[in-house]
Amino acid sequence: MEIVKIIGIALIALILIILLKQYRPEFAIYISLLTGVLILILVMDKLVGIVNLLQSLANKASINSTFLVLLLKITGIAFLSEFAVSICKDSGEGAIASKIEIGSKIIIISMSIPIISSLLEIILKVLP
Repeated sequence: MEIVKIIGIALIALILIILLKQYRPEFAIYISLLTGVLILILVMDKLVGIVNLLQSLANKASINSTFLVLLLKITGIAFLSEFAVSICKDSGEGAIASKIEIGSKIIIISMSIPIISSLLEIILKVLP
């Protein structure tokens, strides 16, 4: 059960952060960052399985692989930006966190334009 490992790592990191903030608060952000990376490494196997499943489903459904790659990139951007936003908020930098959110949303919208235009073309073909 990976969730038990993830929760255990998070709780240990939380205790270390609480203890370190009293004496060396600058190290708390490093522990938080290291914990996030460690958790991402733990779930990487699951992520690879999900990507492989989506790829096989896209092949069976004859979906253009370009769209699948775009969707995976958009999902990756969303996860990474959320991770960065959380780190910024934990550091007390809410202003930087909000700029990351805005920037990532703009990038996601710009990357999704080919998918949206393709869907609109399909809808226009279906309509009389």
